[in-house]
Amino acid sequence: MLGCMKSLPESAKPQNPLSGPHPGPHPEPRPASRPDPRRWLVLAVASAAQFLAVLDVSAINVAFPVIGEDFSSASAAGLSWVLNAYTIVLAALLIPAGRLADVLGRRRAFLLGLILFGLASVGCGLAPGLGWLVAARVAQGIGAAVLVPTSLSLALPAFPAAERATAVGAWTAISALAASAGPVIGGLLAASDWRWVFLINVPVVLAALVAGVRLLPRPVPAGRQGWDPPGTVLVFVAVGALTTAVVEAGDWGRSSPATLGVLAAGIVAAVLGVRHVRRVPEPVVDPALFRTRGFTAATLGLFSYFLAYSAMLLAASVLCSDVWGWSVQRSGLALAPWPGTVLVISALSGRVVGAMGERGAATLGAVCFTAAPLWWLTAVHGAPHYAAALLPGLILAGIGTALCQSVMFAAAGRLPEHRMSLGSGVLMVSRQGATALGVAVLVALGGGAHRLGLGTLRAGWWFAAVTAALALVACLTFRRGTRGDLA
Repeated sequence: MLGCMKSLPESAKPQNPLSGPHPGPHPEPRPASRPDPRRWLVLAVASAAQFLAVLDVSAINVAFPVIGEDFSSASAAGLSWVLNAYTIVLAALLIPAGRLADVLGRRRAFLLGLILFGLASVGCGLAPGLGWLVAARVAQGIGAAVLVPTSLSLALPAFPAAERATAVGAWTAISALAASAGPVIGGLLAASDWRWVFLINVPVVLAALVAGVRLLPRPVPAGRQGWDPPGTVLVFVAVGALTTAVVEAGDWGRSSPATLGVLAAGIVAAVLGVRHVRRVPEPVVDPALFRTRGFTAATLGLFSYFLAYSAMLLAASVLCSDVWGWSVQRSGLALAPWPGTVLVISALSGRVVGAMGERGAATLGAVCFTAAPLWWLTAVHGAPHYAAALLPGLILAGIGTALCQSVMFAAAGRLPEHRMSLGSGVLMVSRQGATALGVAVLVALGGGAHRLGLGTLRAGWWFAAVTAALALVACLTFRRGTRGDLA
């Protein structure tokens, strides 16, 4: 979703509490001279893993009805865990997995995550019953939780400061492509057999494994770093419980004892977790991360942005399929200009950041992104006028996605090497939590109706406009520098 400090003698660099002394050398020291000639291949491997992790959220939504037909004896609540188990486990483990990757080494963690994700995909595709499928989805979520924070933190150190905007833009574009193309891919595969939605991952995982073993940088042995089991448990419970409450509120009831109880457990764990990390010497989440102005602004900006993003993507899909009555495949293709625009603008993002600075580029992106739902509010009506009503908003959203995400996710690249995966995990938790919450808000605006009408979509666009404007405020706090200095 740039750069780092120019090479200076250690004595000349300003001290930062996050990059102060720590035991042993950094696991993967950043090159001081020539950039790694294999850096784009490393980015391709990392982006492939990110593509799979995001695709398995969006593609399965389309295959879900077909899975229900195969397991017709299962209850609706039981079937919902095919979707929710992956989402909840992924969100809950992102920070612990990121911290574990920083301790064990990002390369090792990434390859182990790939292996687990691939085996779990086979388990999903061959599952004889619903229980097996849900268990395999949990394993998939664990593998994805390791892959997601390590993918970006593995690739960024190979790039010099001047290329990081382009690198993060490419990574962002692949992620956006997976989210937007998922319904199309899922629909095409499910038309043959829903099991192919999972089995299609296997050849990609194998290719990424072979390439990863050959290309990913081998770490220098790191000094001992502490592990924080109590903090890890508190973070897991807090994020997992809060995500579960948001995801399951529609089925359990927003004011039901189950929802309120799980929500309360998450809040208590979060409060205890904040208190804990302030008191231990090597916590699972270093509070110094949030004393870095740029990182804090990026985290809050991503949360606001993805609240809007998830509501906008779902609303656009519902508009095509439910309001305008288009097929799933046609609806998916209708949304293609959004990721298509992301691909084009991401290729230019490095030049945009170089010309306007990070604050200018991110602000331009946030303005375009905020304009998208406002356009739909004025142009979309009951009759299907795609080119004049929906398409301009998709293009505006694509420009905003490319510029906002590339700058915000690049915040992880300015953290010390031994905190990159943890920082990426924090940013990804912000993303996952906001995505679940944005969808839940749009569904709640529909009052629990099975199908969302145009009135609900308009309320969702107002919600998206407000939350996108909050992301714009976060972008305005970035510095003007063109070298990637958010703070």
